[in-house]
Amino acid sequence: MTGPELNNEQLQIMKTRPGLIAALDESGGSTPKTLAAYGIPPVSWSNDDQMFTLVHQMRTRVMASPVFTGDRIVGAILFENTMDRTVSGQPSADYLWDVKRVVPILKVDKGMAEEKDGVQLMKPIPGLTDLLNKAKSSRIFGTKMRSFIHHANADGIREIVAQQFELASQISAAGLAPIIEPEISIKSPEKAEAEELLKAGMLEKLNKLPAEELVFLKLTLPEKDGLYSELVAHPNVIRVLALSGGYSREEANDRLRRNHGVIASFSRALLQGLSVKQSDSEFDATLDSAIESIFEASTMKNTSTAQLK
Repeated sequence: MTGPELNNEQLQIMKTRPGLIAALDESGGSTPKTLAAYGIPPVSWSNDDQMFTLVHQMRTRVMASPVFTGDRIVGAILFENTMDRTVSGQPSADYLWDVKRVVPILKVDKGMAEEKDGVQLMKPIPGLTDLLNKAKSSRIFGTKMRSFIHHANADGIREIVAQQFELASQISAAGLAPIIEPEISIKSPEKAEAEELLKAGMLEKLNKLPAEELVFLKLTLPEKDGLYSELVAHPNVIRVLALSGGYSREEANDRLRRNHGVIASFSRALLQGLSVKQSDSEFDATLDSAIESIFEASTMKNTSTAQLK
């Protein structure tokens, strides 16, 4: 039994349009660091509501910038608080799609549990069914959920993959496209081994999916160039996305160029260099330079990616 169908126009864009996905989904735990990097210190707010208002002002400035358009930005990942707010008088997801032609995606996880077996699973997501229904009614196309791998522990990675794909099936049944994001720490001393274990586990799960169940994969840029080529070509994978994971924009772009068919979904590397003190022209020029460099790294070797599907 299949759930509601995906928006076909948005699905085709996500499969084939050159570009990158903007990750604008920092939640409560990471928002203070995001604001600090933007030039707004913690003394600027006294409660969470004020903090989220400040970060929404920053995100609004990014989304409303004339350089942030569907010409180079394929999709944007939002935090639930952002979905619930407006941009230029419109609900955020409506603004992204109707004005910018950028496909809206929602972060649905509630953070991660303590490390066990070398990994951090996602915490339980209470009210997920209601959240998915709200996302669908808000014209959200897909979702994102993040877990974290510290070591090449086979048992832990097996659990990460099982949890991600179990939730992905629930999300697919609700008519949304899940982004599966089992991030591997760039500081892991066993990063390459963890990547091989993760790839094998994901391929096993992907090969068992029904044809109509489509997913994204969002992964740490690998040590071995081209490691994820089988995932890029898999018929159940809409796209393989790369997270920046703490790499500088320059290093992330360099690694991305060496992985055919993978496109960027950067957060810190996208916003790097932006400041609340910049004039609008300075802000737009800085953002434009960042988008262009990431767009180039995502697309220069992706011209034939659509033909793989």
